Amino acid sequence: MEKIIQELPEKAKEKWLENKKYFAKLKKKQRKRLDVMMNEIHDEEFERTDCLTCANCCKTTSPIFTEKDISRISKYLKMKDEKFISQYLQRDTDDFLVLKTAPCTFLDQDNSCFIYDVRPKACSEYPHTNRKKFIQITDLTLKNTEICPAVFNIVETLKSKLPL
Repeated sequence: MEKIIQELPEKAKEKWLENKKYFAKLKKKQRKRLDVMMNEIHDEEFERTDCLTCANCCKTTSPIFTEKDISRISKYLKMKDEKFISQYLQRDTDDFLVLKTAPCTFLDQDNSCFIYDVRPKACSEYPHTNRKKFIQITDLTLKNTEICPAVFNIVETLKSKLPL
């Protein structure tokens, strides 16, 4: 898995323009079954992919923490919200609260998550390839091809199943 993760940014960069053009064409066509197809591709990919062997998302990026996330996680950690924010979070350039450090503070040696049961919504929904109205997040998906090997594979599978 380490080799795949190391090679992923370069592979994603090589496919970036092709994928950007593909998504631009896809947006112009009304694809009624796109969400259904994406759900199927997503499920098939995650039958083969074990996130615990990778955790690259947790090692390299931070989710956005909502107020609900902060409240839920703080309670779980038996901390006041303000203390949790000051200890773990900072505002990014878009004014979102994100982790101060990478890899994620809550990532364990075995790639499991200390706060898995109360993790941020952004983490529980990652990599967002099975979400409704997928067409609205193609830019995010393009970015995630550089981080998540499963997303890279999902996009490649989509292009082969739905050529434009």
